[in-house]
Amino acid sequence: MRLESSPELEAFRERVRAFVAERAPGVKPHAGVRAPDPELIPAIRAWTAALFEAGYLGSEWPAEYGGRDTRADLREAFVVAEEIARARTWEPIGAGTLAAAALIEFGTPDQRAYHLPRIRRAEDIWCQLFSEPGAGSDLASLATRARRDGDEYVIDGQKVWTTNGQHADVGYLLARTDPDVPKHQGITAFALDMRTPGIDIRPLREITGSCDFNEVFLDSVRVPASRVIGSPGEGWKVANSSLAHERGGVAARGVELRGQLDDILALAGERDASGGPGIEDSAVRRSIGNLAARVHVADLMSKAAQSRMAHGTDDVADAPLVKVFFSEANHAAAELALALQGTDGLLTEGEPGAVADGWWQDAFLYARAYTIAGGANEVLRTVVAERALGLPREPR
Repeated sequence: MRLESSPELEAFRERVRAFVAERAPGVKPHAGVRAPDPELIPAIRAWTAALFEAGYLGSEWPAEYGGRDTRADLREAFVVAEEIARARTWEPIGAGTLAAAALIEFGTPDQRAYHLPRIRRAEDIWCQLFSEPGAGSDLASLATRARRDGDEYVIDGQKVWTTNGQHADVGYLLARTDPDVPKHQGITAFALDMRTPGIDIRPLREITGSCDFNEVFLDSVRVPASRVIGSPGEGWKVANSSLAHERGGVAARGVELRGQLDDILALAGERDASGGPGIEDSAVRRSIGNLAARVHVADLMSKAAQSRMAHGTDDVADAPLVKVFFSEANHAAAELALALQGTDGLLTEGEPGAVADGWWQDAFLYARAYTIAGGANEVLRTVVAERALGLPREPR
């Protein structure tokens, strides 16, 4: 692992930390990748625009669209993600940076000139319209259809697990335009105006009580052909290329876990199920030690993945393994925090006596989502086994 720092990088970190402390729109009230309440949207738009304006987002973009003339240092992107996570504040919501990567590589000059400045100014919040009820981890099985009709496409289908769909102005959509070719070859990417007639967004209420995800129904939605990103049939290539630019999460995960471990240590120093300091119990110390080891391993895996990304030697197993280890350590942390609260662990947000106003209870209920989102852990283990280790394929 060669993720060495430097005086320049540490000075950059201090600037970012001060900027986040001054400009961020407050601490997120809940764990995980969550949709904000509507009244927070203006502040998050302003925060996102400020990050772009300061050069803390989009530095890798072409200079004509607000990036740098010189090649961006990927380590700086990791620092920004870490400092946002350390402050426990909002990262930019939606799929704007994901869509920007697709537009920069595959978009037309007109598409880039229109969409990229709006992404930088946070005038448009994007959502990701990829997953479907029958196409989640196996995304290439998507069934949403886009039929060419003159200068437009007519789109019919259903998307699901659309985070921030209720706030989105534009959707980064994948739809099948050719059902007669192998499934990976018949997909096309679109920039979909979410105000187009025929779009029905229905929030999905979760076990946490919040509505972060949505299902999106598309009924004869007409989209100009000029909104195709790349060429028709290139959607799989466009999507995978843009997903390869999603690197900030790898850096943030270790910081999140270390923060949770610190909170658990503080909680154990205050109380346990019998009302005394839990840290005095040897079983509690063993549980905390076990969790600390898992957090340390997950953090090292994150740093190793960052190192390989920074040096251009990243492997197909890096992101899946970081995600699997993070999600399982995150779930273990929430379980331990609830156990330390004893019967108070039943108290949820807003109830008198709830520890940290029920933050851990919400985190526990949300934790399973991390084991599914971004590819179910079982599927990611198969990816590592077959594509990274070259093990025999499972019978299909």
